[in-house]
Amino acid sequence: MAKKGATVGRRASAAAAPRAGGHDVYGRERALAREIAPLIEGALTGVEVLAVELVSPGRFCVFVDHAEGVDHALCGRVTHLLERWRGEYTVDVSSPGPNRPLRKPAHFAAAAGSAVSIRTDGDVGGQTRFRGSVTTTSATTVTVETSSGETRIPFAAIVRANLIDETT
Repeated sequence: MAKKGATVGRRASAAAAPRAGGHDVYGRERALAREIAPLIEGALTGVEVLAVELVSPGRFCVFVDHAEGVDHALCGRVTHLLERWRGEYTVDVSSPGPNRPLRKPAHFAAAAGSAVSIRTDGDVGGQTRFRGSVTTTSATTVTVETSSGETRIPFAAIVRANLIDETT
């Protein structure tokens, strides 16, 4: 079994600046994910692209997962598939690690009962950052129990979300 937390290159930070120089970082991430995910998932059986995060204007990290784990060899194969982006970006490939990125409704459904951190692109109930436990999901929202009560957050508003590793 492969070691969790394996990474090729520097690990991306979930706290990367949301808007560098006025650019729509989250829109660029979504566009990259729409290009990259089908390429990787179509070429490497069983590999799921969990998230693509811009670490800086010239660097992105692709978080991948596989039922048998993620090791350096798998990260290398993914990196090779991303060759066409390497002229414009430094490309990092990483396993999800303990603070697993959550982007798709299925990711949130699997995280039911777990602690999460969520950032939205606009106000949801007067907030853009949430920390709490996933209570329920639907096709369009995730409900999170925070210290101030339950909040339903539309998936379309979420730009960053991660499990919170409470074991450390």
